[in-house]
Amino acid sequence: MSAKASIQPSRGDYVRDAETGMVGVVMDFTMGQYWVRPIGGGREWTARPADLCEITQAELLSARVAAANRQRKACGRA
Repeated sequence: MSAKASIQPSRGDYVRDAETGMVGVVMDFTMGQYWVRPIGGGREWTARPADLCEITQAELLSARVAAANRQRKACGRA
C-alpha cells in the first residue's frame, strides 16, 4: 500500500495521517480538510485529504493498545 494512497474516508473511518504518522478516526470533513481524533480520545487535528491513508487491522490494533496503555499510565496504574 502506498504511503499516500488516495482515499475518501467517511466519518468514523480509521486513518493514518502520512504527514504526522498519527492514527485516528475521522470526525468530520469541512472546508477541504478532515478533522481526525486520536484513537482513545484527545485533541482533534486537521489533515489534508491527500495525506490520509487506510490502515490495516494490525495498525488499528497497535493504536488501540497504545491508547489503552497511555490511559492506564495516566490513571496511575502503570
